Amino acid sequence: MTEASSVVWEHLRGFYRAAALGAIVDLDCAGHLKDGPLTVEELATRCGAHAPSLARLLRTCAASGLFTSVSPGTYALTDAGRLLVEGVPGSLRTAVQFNTAPTLAYGMNTLTATVREGRSAFVEKYGVLYDHLGSDPELNRIFNDFMSQRSQPMADGVAASYDFSSVKTLVDVGGGRGHILATALRANPHLRGVLVELAHVLPDARAAFDEWGLSERVEVVEGDFFASVPAGHDAYLLGSVVHNWDDEDAIRILRVVRDAMSDDGRVLLVELVLPDDDSAHFGKDLDMRMLGLFGQGRERSRSEHDALLRAAGLRLTNTYSLPFHATLIEAVRV
Repeated sequence: MTEASSVVWEHLRGFYRAAALGAIVDLDCAGHLKDGPLTVEELATRCGAHAPSLARLLRTCAASGLFTSVSPGTYALTDAGRLLVEGVPGSLRTAVQFNTAPTLAYGMNTLTATVREGRSAFVEKYGVLYDHLGSDPELNRIFNDFMSQRSQPMADGVAASYDFSSVKTLVDVGGGRGHILATALRANPHLRGVLVELAHVLPDARAAFDEWGLSERVEVVEGDFFASVPAGHDAYLLGSVVHNWDDEDAIRILRVVRDAMSDDGRVLLVELVLPDDDSAHFGKDLDMRMLGLFGQGRERSRSEHDALLRAAGLRLTNTYSLPFHATLIEAVRV
């Protein structure tokens, strides 16, 4: 195999591996192995699987580091495989479930049509993702759990890297269940919060703040960030929001926030910031998911974020590196 052909095959192998990973999670192989090694036959019985087929799946996933053979035909979890167990610290189980769900897979399998037409085939079939989640309670639950797992390291990074000492109220716009807001509140006892979300998200968000003991410091409100957000506050957080929209809509959202915030307020964006050259970056791969699911939603470089902010009447003032390849972008009024 030539060096050039290996590049193509590496892309194809990623497709095969993702399918195998989805099957491992759907069968809950990791959950059945969490207490110790099992033979293929024992695991097949617990998973309700065809043993010879399961053996091939385990062999492949052992080669990629999810399992290890402790003896012929007997497998145990690796540290990576343990992250597929529900409820363990740092679990990625719901990340796999969401990203391999049939509806989400449709968005990736129709990428050619999306690129040809310039509009998402997923949106054409299912509608806007967040509206679709509102009609599918189980997928919505998986998505919320996935976002919670993904956002917590970034939330910790925001709380650790940004100085909130002069902020009175942090408005979390489109913040899901509010993990970033909650983490900032715990780290800054003086801070109060407002969470703005769609109606179907609010019950989970209120329950989460009750569970975290932060309800007295947070107002949870229904809102449409294309129309308005609570006005007069000094800091507005948009965590992984702007990347869901094309430039025109992203600028609309940012203008709404700019018009709402106090004169000395600031906007805080949590986004993946891509390099402007051909360097590899996780966000460039994720951008293919954005293209498939949102059509015009996209990951952007620093210069592209700067252009969006300027078009909305804002000025980029600082950036802070966060976990999971993310960046905290601070901007103020021009």
